[in-house]
Amino acid sequence: MQFEHTTLGQRVLFGTGLAAEHVAAETARLGATNIMCIASEFEREFAQIALAQVQVALWHTDVVQHVPIANAVGARQAATDAHIDLIVCVGGGSTTGLAKAVALTTGIPIIAVPTTYAGSEATNVWGLTEEATKTTGADDKVLPATVIYDAALTLGLPVGLSVASGLNALAHCVDSLWAPRADPINAALAAEGVRALAQGLPLIHSDPTDITGRETALYGAYLSAVAFASAGSGLHHKICHVLGGTFNMPHAETHATVLPYVLAFNAPSAPEAASRLSAAIRAGLGASAPALDGLDAAAEAVALLNELRTRLDAPRALADYGFTTADIPEAVSRILKAAPASNPTAVTESNIAELLGAALAGTTPAVLSPALA
Repeated sequence: MQFEHTTLGQRVLFGTGLAAEHVAAETARLGATNIMCIASEFEREFAQIALAQVQVALWHTDVVQHVPIANAVGARQAATDAHIDLIVCVGGGSTTGLAKAVALTTGIPIIAVPTTYAGSEATNVWGLTEEATKTTGADDKVLPATVIYDAALTLGLPVGLSVASGLNALAHCVDSLWAPRADPINAALAAEGVRALAQGLPLIHSDPTDITGRETALYGAYLSAVAFASAGSGLHHKICHVLGGTFNMPHAETHATVLPYVLAFNAPSAPEAASRLSAAIRAGLGASAPALDGLDAAAEAVALLNELRTRLDAPRALADYGFTTADIPEAVSRILKAAPASNPTAVTESNIAELLGAALAGTTPAVLSPALA
């Protein structure tokens, strides 16, 4: 066994109902005196709860998904003009992404208070969109110094968005099993993340007020992000970055829709990863997991993910979010340029077009097990 693994240094504070206390303590620890809070208008109510014990110098609500460069420039200028020495971002991946865009050029530290399961708060990855192209990179300046998890702040997240966001987190785990820097440590974190998400998301779907479900999903989302930050972006994320940046498709729903198709595409070429994934989903579902006798690892992993998605009423078709048949050629061209050379299944123009066509229509992805062929 030989590998190189990097663990990012970050403080994590977890506790339901403790966000305001934790934000105040971390603000004091960091010695900050001029705070900028980044939160969308929708998220401002939760932000006011989280920052109730500190004084905010600047509220910034101009948050747009995929972080257009113009919005990043505006937020950077606002932070500079107000002499900000700490950013507290409260919300989902778009909010955290904007905070990262400010930190990238200013070096201002971030405290992240997530209200979704996006996971951006635990990575040093940034993303900006300009002229229909989403560019990503990694820089330790954008890694939040502290992440504060408070499940009470996720109670306002609608069930549908909770499911999509949670499956986005699960996609981080799956990609981490075969991304360019995949290693045994990432795999262990990813598997536990999958188990927690497969346990927590059905609880949220059944009862949106279930704090155990919300806490379990947050825990799983954090693990998924830590694994992803180390392993890097695999094929799934490259596809979704193209769909989001070029076609302005909604982030969480796109990830949730594309995930099973990428799994079906890669699993036959990565049986060890498929076996780990199927065991983790089965553990999360517990006694309610279907037997699925006679399937090999790849077929079982895809079948179990399909079962989880069915229970969650997960997003099913890219057509539901504005993607069309006419968009496929440009998407394929961009994906081929971005796809990792190390992807388990060789990527070609025809098989990526086939994958996107299936995801467009929402056909149920499947892998035919040799035992059943």
